[in-house]
Amino acid sequence: MRVLMPLPDRDFDVTEVAVPWRLLTDAGHEVVFATERGDGPAQADPLLLTGVLFGQLGAEDEPKRFYSQLVESAAYRAPIAWEAIDPTAYDGLVLPGGHAPGMRQYLGASSLQDKVAAFWALERPVGAICHGPLVLARAGVLAGRRTTCLPKYMERSAFYLTAWRRGRYYRTYPDYVQDEVVAAGATFERGPVELSRRGTATDDTPAFVVRDENYVSARWPGDAYLFTRTFAGLLG
Repeated sequence: MRVLMPLPDRDFDVTEVAVPWRLLTDAGHEVVFATERGDGPAQADPLLLTGVLFGQLGAEDEPKRFYSQLVESAAYRAPIAWEAIDPTAYDGLVLPGGHAPGMRQYLGASSLQDKVAAFWALERPVGAICHGPLVLARAGVLAGRRTTCLPKYMERSAFYLTAWRRGRYYRTYPDYVQDEVVAAGATFERGPVELSRRGTATDDTPAFVVRDENYVSARWPGDAYLFTRTFAGLLG
């Protein structure tokens, strides 16, 4: 199957891109990347590779290893442009997240939202994680659908913990992700409260996803493995 993964030029979440890419390609699927102009590879949020605060709050070792493999892959190094996306050419769509300022290019692009809405209308598998559901909310397709996304308590906690050093790094927009998704008419599911434990390749205990027909959503990088496996199950 061919899976489309749009990205901003910079600041996407390491785990939310590298884990789906690695697991989907290992399962035999093709992942096609797209950036606004398609003029070179995107760049992950560097703080998630080094640590946001005192070397902590970044990606775990395995996702960082996957990312080092990702940046050497031909597909990643030669993305297509958003305007070149033909929704009918793909079997699935993954919308990753991230919270640093560069994400606004991707989260706020009406041209990308139009492509996403066209793909959604095909009723093929769609996956969105963390800030990713904002793209769907802004594309006008989430009304009446069940979803999760970055919960307000997670976004607020990360901001309060790091604001003294990182300012508004964890507040991509004035409104919380959860509030905007709810305002778009979606039925939001928070999942169990979790602030530190992450799901892994072998343990989904801390992870949470919501599946609503052809759509699967997750809250944060700690859900990435379960999110990807659930999405892969929709591909058949």
